[in-house]
Amino acid sequence: MSGESFNGAAGPPTTEELGEVAVVDAQLGPELAIIDRGGSARAIIWPGMGAELRSMHTISLGVQGRTIRLTHPSEAVYYVISGSGAVCIDPNAPKEALVEGSMVHIDPGTAYALCASSDGMELVGGPAPADPALYESLGEGE
Repeated sequence: MSGESFNGAAGPPTTEELGEVAVVDAQLGPELAIIDRGGSARAIIWPGMGAELRSMHTISLGVQGRTIRLTHPSEAVYYVISGSGAVCIDPNAPKEALVEGSMVHIDPGTAYALCASSDGMELVGGPAPADPALYESLGEGE
């Protein structure tokens, strides 16, 4: 299956099924329980498909949507595909603004939430290596 597209007919693929190169449909990954309000999040690349060193998620936040407060043992990186918002690190600290085309790097152990503005926000990214706690609700956390 190397170099082919995965259409999701039989569930998420494993690395053995994908081969060396794979195109994975971002809309078919499992839903992640990281949204506080107004949005959705899906795993694209994650341990459940055999990934060991990287995770990648799509996060779609509606108007004023936000993730729960997240903390990972490793660093995390996100890219803003569209919309705008902020990285909310501490309720008493200034928010770090995000706009379309921005990237944000979050150090290991830093608590944060991704918060959309009045036009919502679409992001892609995640911790590397993967944070097993993100997948516990999927039975993939161990």
